[in-house]
Amino acid sequence: MTISLYKASVPIFVQFLNALSSVLDKSAAFAEARKIDPAVLTAQRIYPDMYPLAWQVRSTTTHAVRACALIAGIRQPELGDGQATIPELKDRIVKAVDFLKTIKPEQMNGKEDKEVVLNLGSREFKFTGLSFLLNFCLPNFYFHAATSYDILRQCGVEIGKRDFMGTPVEM
Repeated sequence: MTISLYKASVPIFVQFLNALSSVLDKSAAFAEARKIDPAVLTAQRIYPDMYPLAWQVRSTTTHAVRACALIAGIRQPELGDGQATIPELKDRIVKAVDFLKTIKPEQMNGKEDKEVVLNLGSREFKFTGLSFLLNFCLPNFYFHAATSYDILRQCGVEIGKRDFMGTPVEM
């Protein structure tokens, strides 16, 4: 049986991005109830040498969008790079999810062996479509999604595993 690159990516990304958006809603409510400036939350980090929540959320969306766009061979949308408030981060998630929902299974399936080239700064990385998704994109996506969740949990936002997981999406 061949793995469906589409089913291993798009529905998962949509599920977890929607969950992250809901977690941000709970964070906003938490800040309001405790009279905390929400910017305090979006600037939080687990450790001084790690990136803050806003960067983690942006990275989560970037990995989802980049994975599908490069495998499908389509242009990824410009999501911007400066979102720092909860509403701006939620808007970025909406843009990412909207883009992901435009992708059709036939744009990704069958591209397991397609060469995918990722340029990061002066470095070039070559993958197959399958290894790009499974060995680079999904691990990075989950890392940044979990780190976003962990930052907010550490701050006292009352969220749990169900909040992190969200509701499975059938596409």
